[in-house]
Order: sequence, then structure tokens, then C-alpha cells
Amino acid sequence: MADPTPPPAAPASAPPKAPKPGNQALRMMGLPALPSKLPSRNWMIFWAISTTITAAIIYDKREKKRATARWARTVSHLSKEPLQDGLGQVRKLTIYLSNPPGDGFRVARDHYTEYVKPILAASGLDWEFVQGRREGDVRAVVAERARKTRRGWEGEGERAQDQEPTREEMIENIRKTRGIEDYSGVRGDVVIGRHTWKEYIRGLHEGWLGPLTAPPAPEPITAETPETPEGEKPEGEKPAEDAPPISKKPPQPRPYNTTNDYPAETLPLLTPNEFSPAAPIREPHILGFLNTPTRLYRFFNRRKLADEIGREVAAACLCTYREFKDLPSSESESPTADDLKYEQQTELAWEEKDWIKATWKEETPKEAAESGVTEKVRAHPIVVDSRVASRMRRFEIAPQDEARARGIVIPEEEVEGWTKGSLRQLYRWGVAKASKPKGPIIGDADVE
Repeated sequence: MADPTPPPAAPASAPPKAPKPGNQALRMMGLPALPSKLPSRNWMIFWAISTTITAAIIYDKREKKRATARWARTVSHLSKEPLQDGLGQVRKLTIYLSNPPGDGFRVARDHYTEYVKPILAASGLDWEFVQGRREGDVRAVVAERARKTRRGWEGEGERAQDQEPTREEMIENIRKTRGIEDYSGVRGDVVIGRHTWKEYIRGLHEGWLGPLTAPPAPEPITAETPETPEGEKPEGEKPAEDAPPISKKPPQPRPYNTTNDYPAETLPLLTPNEFSPAAPIREPHILGFLNTPTRLYRFFNRRKLADEIGREVAAACLCTYREFKDLPSSESESPTADDLKYEQQTELAWEEKDWIKATWKEETPKEAAESGVTEKVRAHPIVVDSRVASRMRRFEIAPQDEARARGIVIPEEEVEGWTKGSLRQLYRWGVAKASKPKGPIIGDADVE
């Protein structure tokens, strides 16, 4: 039998193709060749979203710095004005600050440091703080300051000889002995947040309309307990170790009047025709996971918030103010007193819809005793008396000052970040190094 035909020999393998010549410059620098195709769809989506979010954050942060710097330059000329006779005092503002509903005081302090403080520091003015760690602290301070002014008129503010002077009185006496005169012009108040504004309005009415002496404290209600024989312990009595701990915070003063007492109270005869102007500053603050879209929108638009706050703070520094307006709440041509709505009641009213539900909840007597809050102001609408409302003034930027602020150009170097600033410095260093003239190299003449 014949042998089967042998299989044909396998063809010789084709020689490998020569690699395509790449970029010679990249190859000399040791960099790999660039890819010949675009990344995959998923990578394209990832890089597009990441780049967009990063660019939005950087742009908003830079424009926020630009807006704050613009208003800071608007009031910077105030810091160069000389004092009267070299011994006068500068104008002092009062900053009212309290923790927002449902959060701590640090949030309010960071808001002030980021948006308000740079403009105040550029103006060269002096300011003092009134900090509210709990609801009602700002109300108590504002009311007590008004009562202190009234006591000085009536001669009731004189200190007893055996009473030690306070720190403010000691500083005032030192200034008088050295001939330092107090500032006699308009001062001003900066109130941050709707929650602080409510307490501020309530404190003004309490201090100017209420009595000078504190009302008697209500007697605690005690339940009758059945008599027990000697040596036996009542069933409901708790041991001393189970008693609630005593709060270390100082007690909050009780209000001297209520909102229902306003019509029946009289305004002192020496009450000034104009109170110290005030500037309500917005403080948007919202909590909750479901409010994440709103929080993201506000986070990417902080430049608008910085511009609005800067305008209000600049108006307070420049001391331009006006009267509060009376807003008719009905469409009738001749509204009555009941239909009249004051502008003080509508200031920053939109912030209330962001407050947590616990703000509107009425506390039980036990909860009120534990928190130390003597009156809940934030949960109730603002009640305004016409006698106090007509004397209040509001800071507002003048049109010429705002036009001057819009014309200020902030250079890019003042608002750029660390990366761009470092690259700019590196470029300038390289240019300066390359353009430095090189003189002739002269050797030592003594060497042969």
C-alpha cells in the first residue's frame, strides 16, 4: 500500500512588522507613546463629571474671593481717616451672633469669619460681640442694654459704694482720666440670621417698653404628697444620687413683659427719635439628607451670597441708612392699622422654611427647665409696636457707593489659588533667571 502523501510544510512565519515611529520628542524625554484611541465610554463619563465639578468649585471659590475683596476695597479708605485730636475712639459696631436652629455655635462663627469679618477688618472699625449660645441670650442682652440707658436717665444706674465696678466701668473710668473721648456718632448693629433678628426685635421692645424692675418669679407648682410616718421613705422619692445634675450655665433672665403687653405700656419721654441702625445679614442654613439638592445648589453659588452679604456689611461700615418701610398686607387703598405690615417682620423671612421641625415645637415645663430657655422667641411671629418700629433704622448702601464698588477691578493674583499662584511664581522666576544679564568672565590678573 502506498504511503499517504505527507502534509504540506507549514509556511514560514511572516517577519514582524516594524513598529511605527512615534513622537521623537516624547521618546527622548522618556515618556510613553500617546494612546492611539480615546478612552472607553465609562472613563469619558468619569473624567467629564469630575472635571466639571472641579471647575465649578474652583470658579465659585475664586469669584467668592473676588466679591469679598471688592467690598473690602470699597470700605478700605475708612481705615486711613485720622482720629479726632489723636485721642478719640473709632466707631464701634455691635455684632449679634447666635447658633442656628438645630446646630451649634461653630457654624455661625464660621459664617461670620468667611463672609463678614474680612470687610470689617478692611474698614478699620472696631466691633464687639454679643454671642447667643442658646435661644433667648441675645434677647436678654439687647433688653438689658436698653434698660441700662433708661436707668441712667432716671438716676437709677448709680453704683453703690460697696459694689465692685465691672470691667466696662473700669475701662470707662481709665479713658476719662486720660482724656479719651467716647465716639459720639452713629454706631450700628449687625444682626446675623433670621433667628437672631427675631431675638433682637423682641429685646428692643422689652427694653424700651417694659418695666425697669424684674417681675416676681412665678412660684413653682408642687404636688401634694401624702404624709408618711417618721423613719419611712416615700415611694416616689428619688435618692440624692439620681437627682438631675445642676447646669453650669448662668441662668437666663426672665422677660420683663410679653408681646401682649405692648399696647398698654408707655414709651419713656426721653426715648431718642432714632435708634441705632441695624443690618440684618442672611445666614442660609438647612439640614437633612433630602435637602441635599438645595445644599449643593447653595454650595456652588456661594459667590452670590458673598456679594449680597458684602453689600450689607459695607453699608454698615459706610453708615448709610434709611427708615424701615410700612408694607400694607391687604390690597385696599386705605389699609387700617391691623392691615399694616412692617418691614421688620419680613426681613429674612425665607430662612424660616429651612428650620428643623423641633424649632416650632412647644417645650414642656420640664424641657424648658433643663434647657434654661425662659422664652421661646423663634417659634412665634414677630410682633412690632409702631412706636418702636418708627424709630428703627436700616443700613442700606448708597447708589454712588455701589457704583464705585462695581467699578473696582480685583487683579487675578489676589483671588487665584495655590496651584496657579505657584506656577505663576515659577514662570516669573524662570523668566527673571533667563533674562539676567551675564557679564564677561574675568580671571585673576595675578595668575600667569
